[in-house]
Amino acid sequence: MTRQEILDELKKVIAPYTTNKELLAGITEDTDLIKDLKINSANLVDIIIDAEAKYEIEIDYDSADKMINVGTCLDVIGAKINERG
Repeated sequence: MTRQEILDELKKVIAPYTTNKELLAGITEDTDLIKDLKINSANLVDIIIDAEAKYEIEIDYDSADKMINVGTCLDVIGAKINERG
């Protein structure tokens, strides 16, 4: 799965948790989930759970703790996909 494919799917995972659909459409790797997309910390946990289900991966606490911007989310998800083979 390419980084772009992961991003495209991640947008779908994030969509229910943000009201700023315009910014969601134009997210970059620098987009901060909390500051830019106004996603609260409880919903951030929901996004991580949804991402685990979507990509069939398990995200450990340390990795989840890093998932504050889109680029880091892509890094973590990509690494977990590669780990599973």
